[in-house]
Amino acid sequence: MLNVIKIRKATFYGYHGVRSEEQSVGGKFEADVDIYTDFSQAAKEDSLGKTIDYHKVYSFVYHLALEQKYYLIESLAMKIANELLKEFKSIQKVAVRIRKNNPPLGGVVDHVEVEVIKERNELA
Repeated sequence: MLNVIKIRKATFYGYHGVRSEEQSVGGKFEADVDIYTDFSQAAKEDSLGKTIDYHKVYSFVYHLALEQKYYLIESLAMKIANELLKEFKSIQKVAVRIRKNNPPLGGVVDHVEVEVIKERNELA
């Protein structure tokens, strides 16, 4: 059985981007994470110890988003997906979406977004 734990609009201020002003001034980014796991036993026992602690996931994602500057949000999304699968052994599949708000595209754009979907068997 696969169930889904979803974290939506985790917001952070980061210094990701190709342009030098993005890397020096920074900007607002958002992350969505979908965690596919079996939490049926946790639900049955009402036990946090039998599921993925989404507080720990949020802290983990936040740390990864801020520990390094990336030129591409694609790189950041892939890093988060890979590291979540490595850190949390009961995650079977993960989807990570990263949004860059108000990207410098020379026009009015709310955000750009990338998504990485990765299963445990795809880890190298």
